[in-house]
Amino acid sequence: MNQIKLFIELTRLKRPIGFMLLFWPCAWGLTIAYDFSTNLENYFFFLTLFFLGSVLMRSAGCIVNDIWDKEFDKKVFRTKNRPIASKKISVTLASFYAATLCFLSLLILLNFNQYTIILALGSMPLAFTYPLMKRYTYWPQLFLGITFNYGLILGWTAAKGQIDFVAIIFYIGAIFWTLGYDTIYGYQDIIDDEIIGLKSTSIKFKNKPNIFLFSCYSIFIISLLIVGYSMSLNKISLAIFLLIVLQMFYFQLRKLNIEIPFNCLKIFKSNNLLGLMVFLGLIMGKI
Repeated sequence: MNQIKLFIELTRLKRPIGFMLLFWPCAWGLTIAYDFSTNLENYFFFLTLFFLGSVLMRSAGCIVNDIWDKEFDKKVFRTKNRPIASKKISVTLASFYAATLCFLSLLILLNFNQYTIILALGSMPLAFTYPLMKRYTYWPQLFLGITFNYGLILGWTAAKGQIDFVAIIFYIGAIFWTLGYDTIYGYQDIIDDEIIGLKSTSIKFKNKPNIFLFSCYSIFIISLLIVGYSMSLNKISLAIFLLIVLQMFYFQLRKLNIEIPFNCLKIFKSNNLLGLMVFLGLIMGKI
């Protein structure tokens, strides 16, 4: 039982925000590209596969992240008790867990078309080298955005078997969404990160966070509008997109206080609701 508890702690399974933020772009890409006049069973089947894949890959990513960052985690108040940093789980055992999770993810991936499989395998180096970026660049959140939203492309290709212009626009917008919310998340650790020499957009834009975050979220909103227009979504989706604008610019940016870690965490977690709102907007827009 103790090992099970440590495994759950290691993979952050009690914190669903991580795998949900990985899942929503997959669901967006699949939904906007899927032809709902065809077999709906396939849509829900693919949606389930993407959800399971998100849980597995997020869990594996957490393990790899903790292996890379074990020495840094010891020096950060929020992360010093993580299983690998506190030596409750060995690197060898953690690596075995990560490999097993990746294998299970591969079994799920094999249910998609060949094009999607190839694209997904091509993203693996990005997924497992992201934790290193904070050592060398102030833009690790950008690499996270590129990696975390790759599922949007996979969702699109799972439905259509090809990449289109709309998918690229949506993907770029989603990258800036992640760039924004992960910068907010990073403000929790900014003091410790500066002491130990790690880099982030949270540090780079600590003196003007609202300008940077407003720019990121604006690009995301513009991409949504372009996607909605290009795909001829109805007025219901537009109404939901207006609620998304309110959520981002009022309940996130206006309420943000980077000096209070709990406030940053709460606002970061609110992006799960935003992901759901976009998902519902896309579905309602195609009805």
